[in-house]
Amino acid sequence: YSVFDEKRYFSPREHPCLVNIKAVPVGITLSEDIWEPGPVRQAAAAGARLLIKINPSPFHTGKREEREMLLGCLARKSDIPMMYVNLVGGQDELVFDGGSFVVDQYGQLTRRVAACEAGLFPVDFEVNETITPLPGECVPHEDEVAEIYRVLVLGVRDYIANNRFAGAVLGLSGGVDSALTLAIAVDAIGAERVEAVMMPSRYTADMSLEEARAEAEVLGVEYHEIPIEAPFSSFQEVLQETFAGMAPDTTEENIQARCRGIILMAISNKKRKILLTTGNKSEMSVGYATLYGDMAGGFAPIKDVPKLLVYRLCEHRNSLGRVIPQRVLERPPSAELAPDQKDADSLPDYGVLDPILERYIEKDQGVEEIAAAGFELATVQHVAGLVDRNEYKRRQAPPGVRITQRAFGRDRRYPLTSGYQNFQKGGFF
Repeated sequence: YSVFDEKRYFSPREHPCLVNIKAVPVGITLSEDIWEPGPVRQAAAAGARLLIKINPSPFHTGKREEREMLLGCLARKSDIPMMYVNLVGGQDELVFDGGSFVVDQYGQLTRRVAACEAGLFPVDFEVNETITPLPGECVPHEDEVAEIYRVLVLGVRDYIANNRFAGAVLGLSGGVDSALTLAIAVDAIGAERVEAVMMPSRYTADMSLEEARAEAEVLGVEYHEIPIEAPFSSFQEVLQETFAGMAPDTTEENIQARCRGIILMAISNKKRKILLTTGNKSEMSVGYATLYGDMAGGFAPIKDVPKLLVYRLCEHRNSLGRVIPQRVLERPPSAELAPDQKDADSLPDYGVLDPILERYIEKDQGVEEIAAAGFELATVQHVAGLVDRNEYKRRQAPPGVRITQRAFGRDRRYPLTSGYQNFQKGGFF
């Protein structure tokens, strides 16, 4: 289920695993064992006086509190102290966020280490009739936004390192999404390995150029400006006869995005730098992106980050040192592929869109249920239709860091071809 594929690769065992450490019977459980009461009961019945849980537990928001609550409950019920040892690092979409901890037999936390940091952390026990973990440092939980930012940085760092890329390149637009992605990349691998490219068109505002330059300068990355007017005009000329008599539409917008994709992929190939895409979850949900254009790339750091959270992450990063200009945070979002274009021309306001998407995608609520929560029915129907129709785009998107319980990919598996929509409209027989 979800991202967990253990049953595809492993066979279950019927008996508990116990080892003796200094004459103390210690039960060892792996991964999924802790989420069911049976393995803990088996270990306790076999004589375990301490339980060590070795776990690769991937991050999603709220997961750390969930783990601690679960272990505390199991410790109280079994009257056994427990050590939870979690993996640290990124693997494709998943980030294992560490944060290992210890609870005593009463379920009270006695030791916790920082999230996203690997290391060796000693834990002392007093051995009498009971095994009692001695109190140690309990590193406080970070607030949710700070925790997510650390996870995004770790995911990007490990993907680049483990796949042996020389660095990273991305398109810098002067907008909020690319600004956040640039900051994450720099924090992940260092400014000296990051390259940003601004590719202005006839529709690019002066403000976009100014802010892109400012972001690149303050972060100290290699920066280039490569206008796309010449390749865009060439494509228009090549297609002029084929498009004769047809009015301009999103086709011409997509050509611009694909010109940029070609340029960025060329730099990626030539310099062995991974191309980071900059699309967020709100855009990917409703298909507000161009195949083989801004979707072209090797890794998508903020693919699972809704637009409203993008702004919160930017504010968090600026609290550590201002790198994202205030004008970028205040300007209306725009793809700048047409005159005076704004995201709001095509999509509901993100304050409306993001809550609908969360309910529809992450909470599996239906259209009527979402509308009953106070959203306009026609808007909900429109958004749900966009989500379903654009599954084909998401299947062709690069992997990206998972931070929610329902990310696109292995979490949410939806068919590209379905008669359901036609049936709903009375056209399916």
